This record gives sequence, structure tokens and C-alpha cells, in this order.
Amino acid sequence: MTASLEELEERLSRLRALLREARRARDEAATARIRAELREAEAAWERALDAEEAAAAPSSPAATPAPATTAGTASSFRLQAHGKQSTHGAVPVREQVHQALTLLGAPASPKLISSVYQAFFTEPLVATKLASLRRDEERSFTAQGYARPYYICAALTHDRLTPARGLLAVSVWPLEQRIVGPLSPRADFLVHAIGTAEQILRLDVAGHAPSGAARQLLRRFALNIPGAYDDEEIDPEHVISAARTEAAVHQEADYSLRRTTADRARGQLTEVQQLFGAPRLHDALRGSAGFTI
Repeated sequence: MTASLEELEERLSRLRALLREARRARDEAATARIRAELREAEAAWERALDAEEAAAAPSSPAATPAPATTAGTASSFRLQAHGKQSTHGAVPVREQVHQALTLLGAPASPKLISSVYQAFFTEPLVATKLASLRRDEERSFTAQGYARPYYICAALTHDRLTPARGLLAVSVWPLEQRIVGPLSPRADFLVHAIGTAEQILRLDVAGHAPSGAARQLLRRFALNIPGAYDDEEIDPEHVISAARTEAAVHQEADYSLRRTTADRARGQLTEVQQLFGAPRLHDALRGSAGFTI
């Protein structure tokens, strides 16, 4: 029996709580398992919402069944990338961004998000379309709370807890994952490289040849990681190994700062601010400009 939207929303809430606990306990096996379950639940929620909207809409003789959402596993990523364009219409920009960020696994710039999406999926993602996305997501969250299974939100600076300029993240990620400290840009670069290489390996295993753009993207990562590139042919496993070796050097100091900052943010910020950041100083001053002393 298909679960209702309410049941799926309760399951999503439980899984997010379990994910936070697993991350705090540094249980990598449980974290990976819960994330997979969370992606499946998100995909089921999207399908249930599509079904509810289709049932409420006027019937049309030319209606075409909506395809399954591709917000889930890596295999569904590839099915979209090698399949035909969706007959349900273009994938919404927020969904495109979510898919790319899920693959990358860390906050990223609109330019990188666009490059990743176009390397692994069929539809283009124009980076300029992302300019207002975070503000739109913040307005939606402020009005509706956790009505959606995820939001495209901000990475937060470690010192001021304001939105990190030019970076997007996913609301279901732990707060620690969205903090940007002095070592975080390099640490996240290595996470991006690993996510890209792992996706290419999954495609190879599934018998799908990665696109030239995907190979070129991996090459760009490899050229900037010591020991990841030693000949003309880029080996994804070699990239993963080299990236993890360097990541281990930064991990303790970077995560310690992230964890401390995340604890501070949970104590100081509202729910909205934990996702979208505290107001920048000039915004706060503008907001108080109407008051006189």
C-alpha cells in the first residue's frame, strides 16, 4: 500500500533526527544507510505529491503519466542522463540544484553546480537562474516551515554565521556540513572530487559510459590534487584515494571548528537563520534605519 503524504512526512522527520544523531556519533555506516533511506523517502514524497496533484487536476485526454523523480539514487541519476527528456516537463531548477549538490556532497558555487548537472544529466542548468533561488527558498521556508522534504539553503560563515557568499547547500545536511571555516573550501573541494569520481565509477559499474563533460570535470579536480593525476587517463579510484589522503590532513582541525560553530549557531540562531544565515551587518542596519535614537 502506498504511504500517504502525512506518513511520508513523519518518516522524513524521523529520518532527519536519526541522521543528526548518527552524524554526532560519527557513525559513518549508519549515516550512509540513513541518507539512502532519506533519499528514498524524499523520492516517495515527491511521487505522492505528484499523484495527489494529478488526482485533483481536471482530466485531460492527452495526459501523460509523470515519471519517477530522480532525486534519489545514483542509478536514477544515470537513467535520466542516458534516457529521453522527461515528458512531464522540464525538471524544476531547485530539483536540478538538489541533484547536483547531492552528488557533490558539500556546499558549492552556482558555476560548479551547473557544470556538474550538465555533465551527468540531460537538461542544461543555466547558472544565472540560481541568482534568486536561495531567496525564494527562504521565503518559502519562512511561510511554510518544513512543508517540503528539502530546501536549497545557505552555507554559513564560521565567524559571523552569515550566508557564505556564492555557496548553496541542502537543508537536510547537518549544520556542521554547511559551516565554512578557513580550511573548509579545500576540504569541500576534496569532497566534490570524491563525489564526482564515485559517480563515474557507479556509471562504469552499471555499464553506462560517462559523458566527456564528466571526464573533463574529473580531470579538473585531479589536476589540483597531489598524487591524483600521473598520466593521460584519469582513474576515478586513484582520484578518490588521493583526495581522501589529503582530506585526512585537514579533517580534524576543520571538523573541530565546524562542530564548535554549529553548536554556537544552534544556540544563537532561529530555525530560519540556521538554514539561511544571520542577517549581514549592512542588512541589519538597513532594517533599523527607520528608528531614531
